[in-house]
Amino acid sequence: MTATLLATKRVEKPWGRQHLWPGFADPAPGAEPVGEIWFEAPGDTAPDLLVKYLFTSEKLSVQVHPDDAAAQAAGYPRGKDEAWLVLAAEPESTIALGTLASMDHAALRATALDGSIEHLLDWKPVKAGDFFYSPARTIHAIGAGITLIEVQQNVDLTYRLYDYGRPRELHLEAGVAVSNAVPFVAQAAPGRVANGRAILAEGPKFVLERWSGGDHEVTLPAGAAGWLVPVVGQGSADGVGWLAGDCLMLSGQVTVTMAAESDVLFAYAGDKRL
Repeated sequence: MTATLLATKRVEKPWGRQHLWPGFADPAPGAEPVGEIWFEAPGDTAPDLLVKYLFTSEKLSVQVHPDDAAAQAAGYPRGKDEAWLVLAAEPESTIALGTLASMDHAALRATALDGSIEHLLDWKPVKAGDFFYSPARTIHAIGAGITLIEVQQNVDLTYRLYDYGRPRELHLEAGVAVSNAVPFVAQAAPGRVANGRAILAEGPKFVLERWSGGDHEVTLPAGAAGWLVPVVGQGSADGVGWLAGDCLMLSGQVTVTMAAESDVLFAYAGDKRL
């Protein structure tokens, strides 16, 4: 039974920010904006999942991630399903998920080339507390003015279809090939709540729970890991203290103690059910 406080990796992005989120130091004056903070597992391991914070001042590229089969055919270990919990959003902030109407690959490629794809996406207004699960092959874009927590399959694989004229590489052929350019239909939340735990997502790639304050016992199967992501509050996991903005990797049987006001996400791979 172990609980390990994970180290952070700061990732500079052109759409990032100079002012981040409580618990994270702002970039130094004159430094490049930080768009992501990754929580990294110790050693040379490549665990199933990756947890990030995202901080946006501009729109992210219009992009897509392949599913497991397409990613493995391209030499990667897995594809990428991802989920987002919005922590803060400016009044006009939006996230695009899916297209307004179905498009075949030829139409998708043409609209990506001429830039009209930006206006053919389903841009949804967002606010603090919103939750989205974005399966692989979903065309999407995160808008400006948003702070969120992302839980994803652990692979650094993004195909950019359109990037608003920024001088970054696009991946048009690969991206179009793996895209499902259709209106987005949100997966229904399982809705189960028991012992202070609500199931936010229960996909084949990962399960995401939300825990309220109090004590929680969790037992992970041999060889499996869980990710404890404090959103609000403080507590400990087998004696390892944590605060909001931390991330811990758990294994074995672990007792998690949470202050009454705490709000925590807990994620684990979908093929390692508890």
